[in-house]
Amino acid sequence: MEITSNPEYVGIIRLITSGIANKIGFSIDDIEDIKVAVSEACTNAIKHSNDNVFYIKYEMLENGLTIEIQDKGKGYDIESTIKPDLSNPKENGLGLFIIQTLMDEVSIESKDNEGTIIKMTKYLGVDI
Repeated sequence: MEITSNPEYVGIIRLITSGIANKIGFSIDDIEDIKVAVSEACTNAIKHSNDNVFYIKYEMLENGLTIEIQDKGKGYDIESTIKPDLSNPKENGLGLFIIQTLMDEVSIESKDNEGTIIKMTKYLGVDI
C-alpha cells in the first residue's frame, strides 16, 4: 500500500495491522507488540521520506506475519546507528530498538538517496 506521510494515518495502519494479525491468530499481547513496532516503523518512514509517501506491505505466513515499511528518503549508514543508552534514555533514537525488541526477526536495508526498508516478522506462539 502507498500511504501519504501524514502522522494521522498511523492510527489507521495500526487498525489494519490489528485486523490482519487477529485473522492470522495472534494473541492480544502479540497484536499489541506488532502494532507498536509498526507505529515506530511508520513514524520513522514519515519522518525520513522525501516524496511525501511511504509504503507498507503485509505478507501472511503459514506461521506468522511479515510487515515491510519502506520510505524513499535519503537513507543512512546502518552500521553507524548507536545502540541506545537505556540507563539514560533520550526522547529520540529508541524506535529501532523497540522494533527489534518486540518482533522476532528484523532486517533493515538503507541506501543513500534511495531510502530505507524495515522488514519485521512475528511468528505465532514464539516468545521473545
